[in-house]
Amino acid sequence: MENISEIREQAEDQLEFRLTEIDREIFDLVNELKISHKLEKPHLLKSLKKEKAQILTILTERKRVK
Repeated sequence: MENISEIREQAEDQLEFRLTEIDREIFDLVNELKISHKLEKPHLLKSLKKEKAQILTILTERKRVK
């Protein structure tokens, strides 16, 4: 997980690419949870969701400025 200031420095296309990566990772973790009913690293799900929210917030802020 990156610091919010590091996320703000990235270009929009990098953020959108990272967003697709995060979605895929969340999807994989949720599927693992449904299949095995437990996760090896449950904290990853929370941190990925938080990072996704931060990226979406930054993208929304940038669109409002334009």
